[in-house]
Amino acid sequence: MKKEYWIILITYIAMQLSTFVGVPVILFIAGLLGYNPASKAIQFQSGVIWLIFSFIIALIICLVLLRREMRNPMRADAMSLPSSIGWAIGGVFLSLFAQSFAGIIEQLIGIKPGSENTEQIMRLIDAAPFVIIVVSIIGPILEELVFRKIIFGSLYKRFGFFISALVSSLIFAVAHMDFVHILLYASMGFTFAFLYVKTKRILVPIFAHVAMNTLVVIMQLNYDRIIEWQEKYSGVTQFIGGFL
Repeated sequence: MKKEYWIILITYIAMQLSTFVGVPVILFIAGLLGYNPASKAIQFQSGVIWLIFSFIIALIICLVLLRREMRNPMRADAMSLPSSIGWAIGGVFLSLFAQSFAGIIEQLIGIKPGSENTEQIMRLIDAAPFVIIVVSIIGPILEELVFRKIIFGSLYKRFGFFISALVSSLIFAVAHMDFVHILLYASMGFTFAFLYVKTKRILVPIFAHVAMNTLVVIMQLNYDRIIEWQEKYSGVTQFIGGFL
């Protein structure tokens, strides 16, 4: 694996663990500025600031190290741009199908729906809306560069699609620290790996991942409205169904 890839992997791991160092530093600075570091509000804001800062820095490092590859994304065997756009859009629906199918399997084996990881993220967004940028855009881009381009891409050269997709998807699922729904996250990893291999363009799974996360956030933020809409128009759909 390339030296740049190793640096990116180390950067990603360091970013995940950096909270234990970064937040105390911000709290120390807050104390120097006259704020109370013991305040729960200050501690929460410090965590949010470090979360956003660490993700942005990690993404910048990745893009800088991959700048040569990103400047010339076209490969001899890469899918044409119009077809890639089609697969990028279709990949969103493919991701939704994979997620739904994995959800059905989880329910059949007794796993209750609802992700604790997602709930924690939504609580964070409710308290600090700016986190949406990390969840919907920065996070997915960074994850696709790390898990698909680097981990899956490196394994794919030696082991082919299935083993590479399986290993990288399991690592992707474990990284989300939601072990109950590991099948759900792994299915998404498989889908994004398929899109990458199919089109030979990392921007395709990036688009699908960004769109998926954004869609989930929008649905979660408007959950009550969606339920209200379903209840409001359930009678209409039943009425129409009677004529079909």
